[in-house]
Amino acid sequence: MDTQIRKAEINDLNSLIEFTIEEAKEAEGLNKLPDTLRAGITAALNDCSKATYWVIVDENNRPFGNVSALKEWSDWNNGYYWWIQSMFISPRYRGKGYLKLLINAVKSEMKRENGLELRLYVHQNNKVAIRAYEKVGFVISNYDVMILKSH
Repeated sequence: MDTQIRKAEINDLNSLIEFTIEEAKEAEGLNKLPDTLRAGITAALNDCSKATYWVIVDENNRPFGNVSALKEWSDWNNGYYWWIQSMFISPRYRGKGYLKLLINAVKSEMKRENGLELRLYVHQNNKVAIRAYEKVGFVISNYDVMILKSH
């Protein structure tokens, strides 16, 4: 199959919403509201300081997966850490190397911009995703994520 990875555009919005809904269900069993996702993804597509989205498309330019990344400033290291914010590949395309292609697209841009490191969050119970990320070179961090809820 002839595939291409490109920066997402506003006409990819419905696919990105669909992918994010499915990602949340698979990763954490969550049901995300399409209107909230529409607003959030649109904001990022219109302002790359929020996040950047890439899509992987088939020979007909139809997206079948995506990745998004954002940057976090480090004063300690005078540079940006890049974080994978979302990652989804339609089930029928999984296990064919597309995850690595999407990660490499982000990694290439990060390197062009002198980014420090590529990071991601993965739910601790999502063993399938953990194995997939390990296959493309990610390792478990020495840090745990802690949260303080606003409510």
